[in-house]
Amino acid sequence: MMRSLYSGVTGLRNHQTRMDVIGNNIANVNTVGYKASRVIFQDIYSQTLRPASGPSGADSGGTNPLQIGLGMTLATIDVLHTRSAAQYTGAPLDLSIEGDGYFGVSNGGKVNFTRAGNFYTDVDNNLVNSNGYFVQGFEVNTDGTLVLDVGGDPILTNINIDPDYYDVTINKNGGIVGLEKATNAKHVLGQMVLTSFVNQSGLEKVGQNMYRNTVNSGDPIYSVPGSGGTGQLNPGTLEMSNVDLANEFTDMIVTQRGFQANSRIITTTDQMLEELVNLKR
Repeated sequence: MMRSLYSGVTGLRNHQTRMDVIGNNIANVNTVGYKASRVIFQDIYSQTLRPASGPSGADSGGTNPLQIGLGMTLATIDVLHTRSAAQYTGAPLDLSIEGDGYFGVSNGGKVNFTRAGNFYTDVDNNLVNSNGYFVQGFEVNTDGTLVLDVGGDPILTNINIDPDYYDVTINKNGGIVGLEKATNAKHVLGQMVLTSFVNQSGLEKVGQNMYRNTVNSGDPIYSVPGSGGTGQLNPGTLEMSNVDLANEFTDMIVTQRGFQANSRIITTTDQMLEELVNLKR
């Protein structure tokens, strides 16, 4: 059977995958904190019909290898962790990150990570995201300093906002500040944290605007916003999707044409095989 037939099949299959990724990007053009993905192709191994040879003295020169490619496959599906614009909302608990870093949110003790900063307080005054996951912060003393463990490291905890305080705001460094109802005195109620990774491209999407760390992303590194390689916070704003519609529609056209070209390979190869079968009538 002709190699081109199977090469065309690999092209069809993988261009369909690329169209799936493009469709998902476009569907999430207005998803808060969404990061677009892209598909990279690579060729499959080639069949060697004749290996390369070196020169044989003064009689003849060397020859190059003679190879036929056997199609293409996926190299990777990358997540583009590029920054995008922030949208002003005015909500005091809405946050976007001006730079690198992720919010940590805990569900049943397991921490996932997100760029979506649309946070709320639940009936128990815990700071949560839209899925009810607890937003993570550092435990603080009454004077606003961080509580340290025996090893001198800050203690990660769920953020709870004391109902005895009002006009609660979050500043650019992640400090949660409120006014005491009884005295109108200003107090630090908690400390937001941001998370960084050695290789953020190694994070795995788990849905609901969240990621989890993998063996290739490295362990999470928790820091106060503005330190440890993380950005500061922009209170009252939300990060928009980084999907570029112009780029996505251009990629859609290129992908469609690639799919059509690979379809033509299959139909043309089929016509050649038909001619071969019809040699003897």
